[in-house]
Amino acid sequence: MISVEDARGRILAGITPVGAETVALAQGLGRVLAAPVLARVNQPPCDVSAMDGYALRAVDAAPGARLRLIGEAPAGRPFGGFVGAREAVQVFTGSVIPDGADAVIVQEDVDLETGFVCPRDGAMTGRHIRLKAQDFAEGAELLARGRQLDARALGLAAAANAPWLCVHRRPRVAILCTGDEISLPGERLAAGGIVNSNATLLSAFVVAHGGEPVVLPMARDDMDAIAEAADAARGADLLVTSGGASVGAHDLVQSGLAARGFALDFWKVAMRPGKPLIFGRVGALPVLGLPGNPVSAYVCALLFLAPLLTALAGRGAAAGLPRLEGASLGAPLKPNDQRADFMRASLTETGGVEVVTPYGYQDSSQLRVLAGAEALIYRPPFAPACLPGARVEIIRLRNT
Repeated sequence: MISVEDARGRILAGITPVGAETVALAQGLGRVLAAPVLARVNQPPCDVSAMDGYALRAVDAAPGARLRLIGEAPAGRPFGGFVGAREAVQVFTGSVIPDGADAVIVQEDVDLETGFVCPRDGAMTGRHIRLKAQDFAEGAELLARGRQLDARALGLAAAANAPWLCVHRRPRVAILCTGDEISLPGERLAAGGIVNSNATLLSAFVVAHGGEPVVLPMARDDMDAIAEAADAARGADLLVTSGGASVGAHDLVQSGLAARGFALDFWKVAMRPGKPLIFGRVGALPVLGLPGNPVSAYVCALLFLAPLLTALAGRGAAAGLPRLEGASLGAPLKPNDQRADFMRASLTETGGVEVVTPYGYQDSSQLRVLAGAEALIYRPPFAPACLPGARVEIIRLRNT
């Protein structure tokens, strides 16, 4: 067996981002830039007012002065004339500053007489004026390659006048579930059969981490059937299998893929759940073989598939790594053995302290426990026994 860290390093070695495609700005949410976004305009495009008020010459704005009001400049309708000595133009937020004016005095700081503006106080040059290109200048790089696009980034791209975005396409992940006993949700179960939950679980996981799942037809526990099913993964960026990864007589993923030139990198990781993890390649196609038990499949997906997907998508593997946080232990734990342990647990708050409590049942087939869990307690190999109140590391399961 190899460690979790060694396994992840070997999985990610040599992984490069998938190719690029062009999408409309409105379709960019969640995508990863394959090329930077450059400003196509100045923002703002010219000097504009930051307030509702009056544009004037700062030298004329003295208490007691009377400035002739010569016009107005609503946003989008610039004033066509020139502001001279002792003159003012009414402006609004976003209005273009008229030629000749070098300051804005807010409307609350003036008195109005018919045809005149009377400042109550002075004004400073440049006051309440947003200068041309103050936010960004035409040609500036605003969003770097590798940035995942959220609402803020898309707003910036829109302000830059970029209607199209060059993004990495979504990694295509072929999902192959194996086993004589599995059937589709809604089908009548055969004797000894079980519903295939992993295809749904893994498809949703792939989508949540920026990929495009392609669920292949289920394969029987037969080497030829597995090899034929894997043929359908051609054109994918990654093949993920579920089941058939252990040591039983019907665990045939490795031997089935061998007929297609499968080259094994490693098998078995020192972790619980998820020990019988497989990684290798069929030609250039990476193959990640997950255990069939759904909790094991999920934990392995969280630790290995998520960073693999973010690496393929151009964000870098670090973006997909689960983040370890601290919490106070709510129940005693026995000493750990040579395998890293990831225990399903609940989270509560007591006196402002976050408390994590492992569930009493940790069987890797129990999806109900997994679905209700709020965290995984991470216990490194050979971790000593812990008493309630001890500080432990956890991985939150929100939005995962």
